[in-house]
Amino acid sequence: MAPDQNPAPTEFPELNAVLADLAQRARDILGDNFVGAYLQGSFAVGDADLESDCDFLIPVHRPIDAAQEAALRQLHRELPARDGYWTKRLEGSYPEKDQLRALSGLGEKWLYIDNGWTEMSWSTHCNTEVVRWSLRECGITIVGPDPKTLVEVVSADVLRAKMRDEVENFIPNLNAWTGIDRNDWSQRYVVTTLCRIMHTMDTGRITSKKAALIWGREHLPPEWSNIIQRAIDNRAAQWDAPANAADVAKTMAFLEFATGRVLG
Repeated sequence: MAPDQNPAPTEFPELNAVLADLAQRARDILGDNFVGAYLQGSFAVGDADLESDCDFLIPVHRPIDAAQEAALRQLHRELPARDGYWTKRLEGSYPEKDQLRALSGLGEKWLYIDNGWTEMSWSTHCNTEVVRWSLRECGITIVGPDPKTLVEVVSADVLRAKMRDEVENFIPNLNAWTGIDRNDWSQRYVVTTLCRIMHTMDTGRITSKKAALIWGREHLPPEWSNIIQRAIDNRAAQWDAPANAADVAKTMAFLEFATGRVLG
């Protein structure tokens, strides 16, 4: 580990070792193109646990060249094949610094690795208003300058506009990769995401899944308390666990409620 690296960016020693190696190897590959390495997502906004993905960003000064891309792809093929738990839960992108800084960079594709995958792609997955807000306001530095120097302020109005877009396109986006009735994980994901959307509409901030669910249980009409509590209780639901038909019906009603609340 380089002397300027944060030795304990998370509470999990095994993950800290994985992140230290990731940051150092990316630094070695990128050389003077390397800006820094950061955590955003659950580990930044709070309540990360063993069910969480570890969302990272490793910004670069200029476009990644062919040799650097090949080496990064090889790195991310190797990591999930290693022994250990957290090597298989990394997800993140390598954004160009100038594209990351402002919302004018939205739509640009960054080199990206999905959670547990071994093949990288060029994707807009991490290029969002939410990721920028999380990095600037809550980001954890593994190594590099303060993230506030890398990202301009993302206003509450911008976040609310993003949430309106999210809820309007919720079902088409969801059906592109799963569905409410496909399994218990997906049903819980829908409830959790809708609570996060409504929390942001009310507060102008991004919060963790757990905090959003607790907020929803305490602030939304009591008719939704049971479905929200089940999402809290089923945090560790496995992908192949079957969906409960009654919960699916209630979740569809919750979606209709959330859409009306967000869009007015």
